[in-house]
Amino acid sequence: MRVGLVTDGGCPYVSGDTARWCDRLVRGLGQHDFDVYALGPDRRRDGGERPTPLPPQVRRVRTEPPRTTGTHEVAYGRRARRRFTECYGELVAAMTAGASVATPVTAPDSASGELADRFRNALYGLAELARDEGAPAGALCSDTALRALERACRAPGAPRTAREARVPELLAVAAHLEHALRPLSLDWYGDDGLGAADLCHATTGGRTALAGLLVRHFSGVPLLVTEYGVQLRSRYLGAGPGTATPAVRALLAAFHGRLAAEVYRAATLLTPGNAHARRWQERCGADRARIRTVHPGMAADRFTQAGESPDRADPHTLVWVGRVEPGKDLVSLLHAFAEVRKERPEARLRIVGAPLGVEGAAYLGHCRALAAQLFPDEADGVHAVGDNPVSFEEIGGPEAPTPADAYAAGAVVVLSSVVEGFPVGLVEAMLCGRATVSTDVGAVVEVIGGTGLVVPPRNPRALAEACAGLLRDPERRARLGAAARARALELFTVEQNIAAFHGIYLEIVSHSPVRRVVLDGTGAPLPFATPAESRVPGHWTAPTPRALPGWATATPVRATAPATAEVPR
Repeated sequence: MRVGLVTDGGCPYVSGDTARWCDRLVRGLGQHDFDVYALGPDRRRDGGERPTPLPPQVRRVRTEPPRTTGTHEVAYGRRARRRFTECYGELVAAMTAGASVATPVTAPDSASGELADRFRNALYGLAELARDEGAPAGALCSDTALRALERACRAPGAPRTAREARVPELLAVAAHLEHALRPLSLDWYGDDGLGAADLCHATTGGRTALAGLLVRHFSGVPLLVTEYGVQLRSRYLGAGPGTATPAVRALLAAFHGRLAAEVYRAATLLTPGNAHARRWQERCGADRARIRTVHPGMAADRFTQAGESPDRADPHTLVWVGRVEPGKDLVSLLHAFAEVRKERPEARLRIVGAPLGVEGAAYLGHCRALAAQLFPDEADGVHAVGDNPVSFEEIGGPEAPTPADAYAAGAVVVLSSVVEGFPVGLVEAMLCGRATVSTDVGAVVEVIGGTGLVVPPRNPRALAEACAGLLRDPERRARLGAAARARALELFTVEQNIAAFHGIYLEIVSHSPVRRVVLDGTGAPLPFATPAESRVPGHWTAPTPRALPGWATATPVRATAPATAEVPR
């Protein structure tokens, strides 16, 4: 089958867990053809990361063109401007109605269902306007859009938070909406693009899934949405008091909540990566019958040597591996380790990871200072060099050249986060056969499944007791490590992930075939252009006219030859 894979700019570029997962998925499903549509900046064009070599099943790659700077004047005629004003005004009116600072979208009632219908109709109205009259990028940045947003915020019945929005805040919201709605301006949805696919697979929610919504609306292509980190949840967590004013946070949360609800309603199937993400989708109105939980797949071969050699670990060492940022709560880990040292003075703690951005660098400096304060350098004698029991390292250094070496160095791997989605580092530790102590956040309990110790977050005393208990009991560490490795190999491997998506692809295409007539070069119907499963009678198929053959009842389209990679310059 032909799959349109819509990404957020990571694939085919090596950048983060999502990009690596996309690459493994495409390479593992070699029996299908893939067209990759990458939203976001082209890192090759921007002089950044180099793309990975593409497998032969990738027919082409299309990237979002860069946003042109310059005039924001609306190029529409009078009728098109009126149509844009109506649709955009209805969109922001549905967005602002019921906006609040921190309340997520819940399962729809009658009132919220009416607002969802208004938002949906306005969104697709803008999409049809873009198809008929051209890209609305200029209109979304225009004074017309700003005035429509202001009217919606000042309308009777608008929440107080929206009514208090001032011009700078409205400008910030309008700029964010222009970025989020940028997929409306793309020319990807015709028969020479996503419209020719048998299945559209969006690798995350938000504006990535919006591209899938549009091709489903225009061409009837079934939509599969995979969320390993829930975009809506990330928006709520990222909209902290220090990031924007209450009015901006409330309006953006309302918009993303409405968009997520429409994605969950329209998607043929949803594949969250864990039960935590699944609960968020159900809370936002997703139908439980259309959800399939598929855990991320990890490359287990990188950790085979560490997993089969548990004796390599230092029996007195705790290890933490990850990206250094405030959400990882290394401060609690350092205070917990101070308690561990009171019982086991020989214990050591290795913190392995690089800071994430400027905030992460500042947080790392704070943690280094705290470690120096809690654990002054110790020496065995007056002539010996002092040594701190806490070390800060990075992957690639002489002590930890690879993640597997970092995990293998310790007897116990610790996760101290206060915020976590799917704990990839925890799965890697399990593949290395190490006992783990984790905080009860995100999908940790689902991943561990009884093969490690779980404590409440922000509780250094509980964290210390669990770590000290495992350090003093090597037999228990060995049992938990072996059970953790067996669980990870059963549930979280690349092979399991690929097999699950292969079955889901076939399920979607067989139950929701795309009804199109494809002609060959001579103008005759192309044999076998429609999957055989679409001919099987069932409740999912539309009734076929009996008077004419099926291929004569739809508008013919010409078959297109495989295209080469297409990257805007």
